[in-house]
Parts: sequence; C-alpha cells; structure tokens
Amino acid sequence: MHAAILKINRSIIMNSMKEIDHLALDGHALALFLAVLEEGSVTAAATRLGVTQSAVSHGLNKLRRIVGDPLFAKSGRGIVATAHAQALATKARALIDEMRSFAGGMTFDPATAQVSLTIAANDFQRDLLLPRFFRHVAANVRNLNLRVIPSQSPSPAMLRENRCDLLITPLPPSGIDIVQKRLLRDHYVCFYDARARKAPATRADYLSARHVTVVYTDNERLDFDRRLGASGYHRDIAISVPSFSGVPAFLRGSAMLASMPSLLAAGLMRDFAQTDIPLTSRANTLAELPMFMVWHQRYQQDPAHRWIRNQLEAVAATVATG
Repeated sequence: MHAAILKINRSIIMNSMKEIDHLALDGHALALFLAVLEEGSVTAAATRLGVTQSAVSHGLNKLRRIVGDPLFAKSGRGIVATAHAQALATKARALIDEMRSFAGGMTFDPATAQVSLTIAANDFQRDLLLPRFFRHVAANVRNLNLRVIPSQSPSPAMLRENRCDLLITPLPPSGIDIVQKRLLRDHYVCFYDARARKAPATRADYLSARHVTVVYTDNERLDFDRRLGASGYHRDIAISVPSFSGVPAFLRGSAMLASMPSLLAAGLMRDFAQTDIPLTSRANTLAELPMFMVWHQRYQQDPAHRWIRNQLEAVAATVATG
C-alpha cells in the first residue's frame, strides 16, 4: 500500500513538473518582475517601462506560474515582495545580464532604436546636463524614455543591481566591476546678493558670514563642505536645504553666502553675483569639482550603452565650454 501511495505521489509531482514550461521564461517577464520589485508598484513599474499595467500583470502572472510563487502580496495600499521573490531577484538580474551578453554582438542603429534609460543624478548634474542630453538623444533615436532618479550618496549597488544604467556624480563609487570617466571639471565659487551685501574680500569676511548650503536627504554633505571642515575651516551654516534649487529663495535679500558650483551661474544662480572663495591658495584644490559618469562593467562593450555614453560625453563638452 505504501508503495502504491508513493507511486501515486511521484506521478502527481511528475505531472506538475510537466505543466511548468521552464523554457517559457523570457527576459521581458524578468524585466517586469524586477521593475515591480524595485518600484513597489505595478503602476510605477508600467510607467517606468513605458507599457500598460495589464502588460505588467500578464508578465507577472506568467512568471508566477513558472516559479510557483505569488511573488508579491498586498500590504495596505501597496504590495511587498515575498521572500522567494527577494531571493529570485539576484538570479533574475544575472539571467538578464547573460541574455544581454548573448546578444552583445548586435549592432546598434540609433535611427531605429527605442531607448529606455535610467540615469541617477542629483539636482546639480540633473539640471545641468540631462535636459540638453534628452533633447540631443531624442533627436537621434526613434523613441527615448528617460527616467531620472536621485543618486544621493552613490553606491556600487546602484549599478550592480541595475537600479540605473548610468550614474553622474562628483564622487564615483569604486569597485573592480565599476567603470568611470570624467565628463567635465568645475569649481565652487561664492554666490551672494549684490543688493544686500558686498563680496567677501578676505578669508575673515568669508568665514564670519552666515552661509546657506546643501545637505542631501540621506544626510550627505557636499564634498566641498567636507573638505573645508577637514582642512580646519569652520563656517556658520545658517541654513541647510536638500537640493541646490532651494538655495536662491534663502539667499535673495540676505547678507548670507552660498558656496556652489560655478556652472550654476548661467541658470539657477543667474540673479546673484559671484566671486572666488577668498581662502588660501590651497583652497583652490578644495574648491575643485570634477564630474564623472559611471557604469557597470557589464555594459562596457554593449553598443547601445557605448553610444549613449558618447552622447553624454559630447553634451558635457558643450556645457563645459558654455
């Protein structure tokens, strides 16, 4: 009797396995799954990928049948990934990388390409480069969908986990699988409202003034502020805002100072006067601000990614020369 029951159970297991077609697994379903996992929402995932919500739901249902897991469960008004889904994420990213590598010999024709791109950048890099970059690339491809996410304090995981295709930052994360290239070099200058005060002429004038600066939401300070503090210069920080765009409203009509990248002078800070930061000659090094684009090694030979990098480099060159 026990042998009969065991035979029946084995038969049930074999029939269940036959019902699951593992070859039905495809990259599109994996990309949909990862988008929902990272966004925490079917709607947000659909927007990110430029597809309908029903397409996302269909792809998830297909994947659920293959892996035998619901993948996501309702939680309040949103959804959360199951433990099995979290475990599958790393494998899904690896499979997509293998598919990309398999197709790596393909050529890239911008005129017929539909490009979906995620770039991580904080507000300075975003506003300085990406509007011009979008117009430039959109004019050369069939269709372009660009998603911009904040980089905050950038980590290698952003690139390793495919949270973004490119990262633009003055502080590139390091790793043997992380590649970087400098796009341009800027420097910090001192902005002030000429209607409310004169330019700080001496180091004492600069250090005794009250200052407006940027501290990102992950409590990350500007590299300039960190270097200044490490060199023994202490300022009275009156106001900290989470982005450069918040500085003008506080600086306008006040006697405060704001040390910010010089390339903001033509845009965000156009209503303010500027002067070199009046510290020692060594402070010139402290005020340097390089800008890098960073990507994962998996994209190094990808023709589409290489073309995108070339376009961003070309746009940065036009920005740097005015």
